[in-house]
Amino acid sequence: MDNSSAWDWTTGKRLVADMGKWRKTFEWIEEPYVSPDGEKLAAVVKTGEMEFGVCLNGQAWENGFDKVWYLRFTSDNRAAAIVSDTGMWTIAVDGIAWENSFEYLWDSRFSVDGRHVGAAVQKGRKYYAARDDRPWAEGFFNISNFTMAPDGGKTAAVVQTVDFKEGEIFKFKEGCFSVAVDGCVWDNNFVNAWEIAFSPDNSHVAAEVRTSLYDYTIAVDGIAWDAGFSSIWKPLFAPDGGSITAPVRLPGGWTLAMDGKQAWDRTFIQLLHHLYSPDGKKIAAIVSPRYGRWTMALDGRPWSTTFGGLVTDAVFSSDGSSLACLGKEDEKWKVMVDDKPWDVDFDMLWQPVFSPDGQNVAVKAEKNGKFVLAVNGRVFKQEYDCMWEPVFSPDGEKILVRAIQGGSEKYYRQVIPLKEISG
Repeated sequence: MDNSSAWDWTTGKRLVADMGKWRKTFEWIEEPYVSPDGEKLAAVVKTGEMEFGVCLNGQAWENGFDKVWYLRFTSDNRAAAIVSDTGMWTIAVDGIAWENSFEYLWDSRFSVDGRHVGAAVQKGRKYYAARDDRPWAEGFFNISNFTMAPDGGKTAAVVQTVDFKEGEIFKFKEGCFSVAVDGCVWDNNFVNAWEIAFSPDNSHVAAEVRTSLYDYTIAVDGIAWDAGFSSIWKPLFAPDGGSITAPVRLPGGWTLAMDGKQAWDRTFIQLLHHLYSPDGKKIAAIVSPRYGRWTMALDGRPWSTTFGGLVTDAVFSSDGSSLACLGKEDEKWKVMVDDKPWDVDFDMLWQPVFSPDGQNVAVKAEKNGKFVLAVNGRVFKQEYDCMWEPVFSPDGEKILVRAIQGGSEKYYRQVIPLKEISG
């Protein structure tokens, strides 16, 4: 959910926080994180003898903890972290901890709108998932691949439903794993299960499963596809929820399957990380058309430009008209948009960001030890010591830069007109 229309889009540069001053108060400061709107800078700090907290814009949380871990901001600009209090772990949001605590907690996740927070938890030798301070009623022998529906309405995870010892290989082969949705486990067990996907309306769940030691497929609400494959990757529901797709391995190579049948008319050395355009009319995937080379395929057709290192971080524009990704060749990174790589390369890149109209692409980049902003292949003149991903204004005419600049540990929020960057 995009709430950026309510942010401050006044052009100019504003000091938000000075971490240099924090060092006079706290014994140590860990790496900082910035809220999506750029108005908050937060970091884990040591507040006392064996006591830790979070400093937000110079002010520490009122409550201290034994340990603070995995600090992140939700999309609605709240600071959330995994915290330990008297040896028990829980989630704290803006300094307020959940009432429930656990012997262990990991893999915290947020809903797209930031309103819901979930995690995998363990207590009393049983494993659960928890959402918004409410753990599942049913615990399991083990849990993995914790997943939250995009809207935060449901949670799911791979669970071990049958107890077995290391040497009980025949019991393992019979199937000891399944998927639980809000604590309710599927009727069928599998040898293994992995990545999980929710349908757009949360009414269905799909997962990678292994039906034998050698056969892999997709299970939907516990029912496996009729077709089996020698390997498989994460499934996705189409945006309209009507079909399910997944990369699968056939005897001739990797391709995309839809509802258990081959959807693309050709195979690749590898195919992974597929994604739908927002309107569901296009499907893209990272592919290897020949050994040692990587590119994107759009609706089964590979781009002509390839990279020898890797291709990653693919993203569609909001209208689905353009597709961008990152490519690595000889330790240098490039942005590629619609099969056209930028002329400039970088030492490191982060996922491209499209303007709302899909006409412009911005990236956070690293070059010669400094961070820079690049738009449409043009590098902005300013350099930064630390920087977060850029954000376009709702009208696409401005860019929000969140950065620490000048070696002074001062964090600035800067709104720059797009024409100033792109020329």
